[in-house]
Amino acid sequence: MNPLRQLAELGQSIWVDNLQRSYITKGTLKKLIDEDGLTGLTSNPTIFQKAVSGSEDYEDLFNEAKGKGLSGNDLYEKLAVRDVQGAADILRPVYDARKGQDGYASLEVSPLLAHDTQATLEEARRLWKTLSRPNVMIKVPGTEAGVPAFEQLTAEGINVNVTLLFSQERYRQIAEAYISGLEKLAASGGDVSKVASVASFFISRIDAIVDKEVEKKVKAGVTAEQKKALDALSGKVAIANAKLAYRTYKELFSSARWKALSGKGARVQRVLWASTSTKNPQLRDVLYVEELIGRDTVNTLPPATIDAFRDHGKVRPSLEEDLAGAEETMRQLETSGISIKKVTEELATDGIRLFEESFDKLLSAVGEKLGAK
Repeated sequence: MNPLRQLAELGQSIWVDNLQRSYITKGTLKKLIDEDGLTGLTSNPTIFQKAVSGSEDYEDLFNEAKGKGLSGNDLYEKLAVRDVQGAADILRPVYDARKGQDGYASLEVSPLLAHDTQATLEEARRLWKTLSRPNVMIKVPGTEAGVPAFEQLTAEGINVNVTLLFSQERYRQIAEAYISGLEKLAASGGDVSKVASVASFFISRIDAIVDKEVEKKVKAGVTAEQKKALDALSGKVAIANAKLAYRTYKELFSSARWKALSGKGARVQRVLWASTSTKNPQLRDVLYVEELIGRDTVNTLPPATIDAFRDHGKVRPSLEEDLAGAEETMRQLETSGISIKKVTEELATDGIRLFEESFDKLLSAVGEKLGAK
């Protein structure tokens, strides 16, 4: 049996972390749904930037926009909305069959608004209204400014994918904000059963930065015993961090507060594993799929990782295995002089910066193509 399809038996959904026009026009997304059991899709500024720069998929829009005085940002939004609506329409049968549990496509608010709560709220509301599909999610970054924006959007009944989560502490804040938002929605007479959300917890970037810190410490000079302890951290920290975040998920979504909402039909906010392609060639290419399989989770995979897992992925309920070992890995990290707090804060800052850079490149690419018409 296709290993990707086996994941559903263990309560995990697979989404694809990619979107370009050909996914809709050439049947790529439909094929992934039909053959691999794919149940959703995520996009981000980097994905759109690569789609626009690396394909001719959008020439019709550029031709149509000629002489209409549209800015690069206007045209980007037009193409992004068209693609996400198209993906949502293809995923709609999944959404209907699973009664709203799956079948979502995501569109991100501008990363330039990541530190502005009010501007994030306004753009998220506008995109939600423009997309006009029940099976879309608006992506909001899990920054300090993003937490209250997310809570308010949830209280308004808007589906949100909270992105760029790296630390267990920030994950807890987001899960609590979801519960608070639903409580406000219920208090105002809203239907909590109509709201869906995921918390996108990033994986591989943590190991990539920990590996760099380990390399620095080894170069600076350590004992053989210290080197052995440092080397043992390779490929372990991101998984341990994720396992402990999932433990927090289980705690919060079995609380009395949650049970009161669940009784009104509320859905849990699933944890979504993001950035799950391995960056270190010495690690197994499907490591971050195989080691994070558990109930009420989503793993969003780039196409190459989908192909790799289909080919040689091994399925087992791994997410709750050896939590004591996960705690020990995190202790060992601190003992080795590497602060997970510092690592995750740096990654959250870098994540916004990288999306801002991709967004700038995206608008430049759209502007150039627009100007060339």
